[in-house]
Amino acid sequence: MKLGSGESELPVENLNTEQQGRLKKAVKDATDSHVRIDAEQEYTREVIKKIADDLKIPKKLVARLVKAHHKQNFEDEKVENEQFEKLYRSLMG
Repeated sequence: MKLGSGESELPVENLNTEQQGRLKKAVKDATDSHVRIDAEQEYTREVIKKIADDLKIPKKLVARLVKAHHKQNFEDEKVENEQFEKLYRSLMG
């Protein structure tokens, strides 16, 4: 079985029982990780929606606050907004 250009054949049929077990465990572990990620993302959406509804703040603004806090990039966000505002004003008057 070829994967893509320049890649060698996969020895799938040559995997011994121990290798198959390791591969199966890796696939299960990665799948479990994706399930946890999905659950955390859903929780984040629920938290944002609840506080936005409770405080009558746009969800988009709350989500942006969460993202900036998580990435610790408030200053970058500030500069980007200033650049956007300047460009918009210069183009649109």
